[in-house]
Amino acid sequence: MSNSLVIVESPSKSKTLESYLGKDFKVLASYGHVRDLLPKKGAVDPDNNFAMIYEAIERNEKAVNAIKKALKKADTLYLATDPDREGEAISWHLYELLKEKGCLENKEVHRVAFYEVTKSAVKDAIKNPRELSPNLIDAQQARRALDYLVGFNLSPLLWKKIQKGLSAGRVQSPALRMIVEREKEIDDFKAIEYWTIESDLEFDNSNFLGRLTEYNNEKIKKFSIENTAKASDIKSNLEQASTGELLVKTVTKKQRKRQPTAPFITSTLQQEAIRKLGFTAQWTMRVAQQLYEGIDVGDGTIGLITYMRTDSVNLAQEALNEIRSFISSRYGEKSLPDEPRVFKTKSKNAQEAHEAVRPTSVTRVPSEIKSSLTDEQFKLYELIWRRAVACQMSSAVLDQRHVTIENHKKSLELKAVGTVILFDGFYKVYKTKLSDSEDSKEDKQSLLPEMEEGQSLDLRKILPEQHFTAPPPRYSEASLVKKLEELGIGRPSTYASIISVLADRDYVKIESRRFFPEERGIIVTAFLMSFFEKYVEYDFTASLEEKLDKVSDGKMQWKSLLEEFWGGFSKNIKSVYEYSIEDVIKAIEPLIERHV
Repeated sequence: MSNSLVIVESPSKSKTLESYLGKDFKVLASYGHVRDLLPKKGAVDPDNNFAMIYEAIERNEKAVNAIKKALKKADTLYLATDPDREGEAISWHLYELLKEKGCLENKEVHRVAFYEVTKSAVKDAIKNPRELSPNLIDAQQARRALDYLVGFNLSPLLWKKIQKGLSAGRVQSPALRMIVEREKEIDDFKAIEYWTIESDLEFDNSNFLGRLTEYNNEKIKKFSIENTAKASDIKSNLEQASTGELLVKTVTKKQRKRQPTAPFITSTLQQEAIRKLGFTAQWTMRVAQQLYEGIDVGDGTIGLITYMRTDSVNLAQEALNEIRSFISSRYGEKSLPDEPRVFKTKSKNAQEAHEAVRPTSVTRVPSEIKSSLTDEQFKLYELIWRRAVACQMSSAVLDQRHVTIENHKKSLELKAVGTVILFDGFYKVYKTKLSDSEDSKEDKQSLLPEMEEGQSLDLRKILPEQHFTAPPPRYSEASLVKKLEELGIGRPSTYASIISVLADRDYVKIESRRFFPEERGIIVTAFLMSFFEKYVEYDFTASLEEKLDKVSDGKMQWKSLLEEFWGGFSKNIKSVYEYSIEDVIKAIEPLIERHV
């Protein structure tokens, strides 16, 4: 007979935990949420102190029945769902459902949380249980109630005034507004022509490029050479002016250090996986979940990474010790800084007790476990592993050389820049740019010959090049996630779902990995900007997230937050119902026409 029953969210994790905990523990999965708001009007009642009506989720009824049955043979229940606000809510809903059915009489109930699926972390969590957190539960209820109140009041209004099938959401509507407004910026953009002039130079049988930076005692700025005629005129004058020798005017040498970036948090993991691996945000989280829950790499199933929903860049002391020891033995003492690197989070209200996304052990080198992983699992694990190791390595040292060149008459000046990597440091493991083909010029080896002031060199060719200013780029998944994070809209666990909702509702289409607003999306945004502007303002949405975080921290009552929101929002809803369809169309038409 099992004395203890442990509940996790996914069945793959339950098998892993059972092997860790032994015969006295039975581990079952809830398969995610077991209860949700009744999907009908009135499930959240503002007139009754925001009473919420929940119902069991039908598709998980089988899982709940299995839990009820197993509880009859157990005296202790451990709720071990994921260690975030969502996980806390799942545990609470299951607890309430079981209590309702009288399944918890004479049973001990504990909440346990672990951030990595390893034997030591799981056993430690079981030894140190806690109570369910009322603050986290309240914050999740407040979030769910807000989403419900917005969706179940705005959507019928959109159907009545615009067309059936449209809907709006508390967080995805500001994200949609970003995409629609970016399209307007692109439509309004007027390209400006400008030219750059480079020269192919030669010294001591070495060739390199010098850019024109001064001409006839005037500094060359971005728009100094604005058309073909001026570029041709300067080119012919340069050819005449530099028929004599060009002279080295100054040589400046400077060493620069490049620091590694922080280990991954949810948003940066999504951004890098999108950029470097071609994943989507949703696919990144799916594969990360597999790596977190556990894979058999030869010595039993084990979680390969820590929990992937986090906004903290902290690393546990044991992890730091292991990473530093690994760097020292694998890459040598020179690759190890004297002290561990400490990173500061840029996210507001980051939960510092959590850890960054890292391998559960860096000794599981990606290439050595590749045969146990799918192609996607290997690629993502390698990305996480490299970033975690690199963040504790020595800086890369770059030798940068700037050479200015002038003619005898001092009527022109050229500038050449060369960069050499003197010490690659963390570059051995991880390059910080978008992709290997997109490293900045300063990171690329661009050798300049050894030159001294006063030495002469030859001009081989003048290379004028036409450019046009580019409009702001459409958002990619990576840049949208980055912008949402910067503005404080949504939270790590919600970025992927925000994007999928916009695509599923046909508000946006994705072409060449960029977001284009669809007509439906433009209409919804025009309606919201005309009648509910406050509720799609970026600052307002971010301030609501901050208030939800205050509820999580016990610094604000969740019902007070709902009252504060509902007071203004309900009045706004009532006032818009008073408008005729003609008035609504008249108000939104100018905004829609801007995109036609």
